[in-house]
Amino acid sequence: MRFNITDAVKHLLIINVVMFIGTVTLGDGKLFDNLFPMFFPTNDLFQPWQVVTHMFMHGSPTHLLFNMFALWMFGTPVEQRLGTKKFLFVYFSAGFGALLFQLGYYYVDYFTAMQSIADLNLSTELLHKIMNIDARSGDYIQSEILHQKMIPLLNEVNFTTPITGDNFKALFDLNVLNRSAMVGASGCIMGILAAFGMMNPNAELMMIFLPIPIKAKYFIPGIILLDVISAITGTSFFSPSNTAYMAHVGGAVIGFLIMWYWKRNDMNKYRWN
Repeated sequence: MRFNITDAVKHLLIINVVMFIGTVTLGDGKLFDNLFPMFFPTNDLFQPWQVVTHMFMHGSPTHLLFNMFALWMFGTPVEQRLGTKKFLFVYFSAGFGALLFQLGYYYVDYFTAMQSIADLNLSTELLHKIMNIDARSGDYIQSEILHQKMIPLLNEVNFTTPITGDNFKALFDLNVLNRSAMVGASGCIMGILAAFGMMNPNAELMMIFLPIPIKAKYFIPGIILLDVISAITGTSFFSPSNTAYMAHVGGAVIGFLIMWYWKRNDMNKYRWN
């Protein structure tokens, strides 16, 4: 079988691989991790360029491999059909849509937690410091570490109100949320997958873990539905538990809407074929 690859897909693959090499080699493996993921806007590490750079970051070789394989498999036929400019428009629009969906989902949790600690009357500065405490032990944030590191901060401002129960849980949730970081091209690729499905609804697709051919018009909505369920319940079906499920949904929705609009206007300048 001939290995075909289009120009934009090829360059996106190269950029993603170069970024991953930089991630694991430069600055003791921390330089890129502090600069280019998409941090929650209240995090001290947040920078405006991260709205773009996070799309080229990956957390592991497996994460990179699966995303790049999907980019080649679905991106190549979509770019062949749409052309490079429209392909890149779908790709990056889906990436931005994925970011907006995931941030919106995070902000629901953020405002819920903020309401839970309203009665503590924490100053903005103190709350910001608590949210930016590094309470990690390995890859996980530990409530015991957060509690220990909070005490000196509270003592500095003579804060004597006991922080227990729901109040502490809300502060813990805010710390976890604040220190979360989005990485990966999954949102972009979900948009391309949606575009592929719109163009080839009867193409048969299979999951690696479920080798049963399913038509794209059923397969892709099914994948999106599983992501919605995972986002709501926290249950992971095929992805790691730290997957940004709403980013997948956002990317797919934006990809679908763009293709739907172009198809609806297929007799004018937006025609894709």
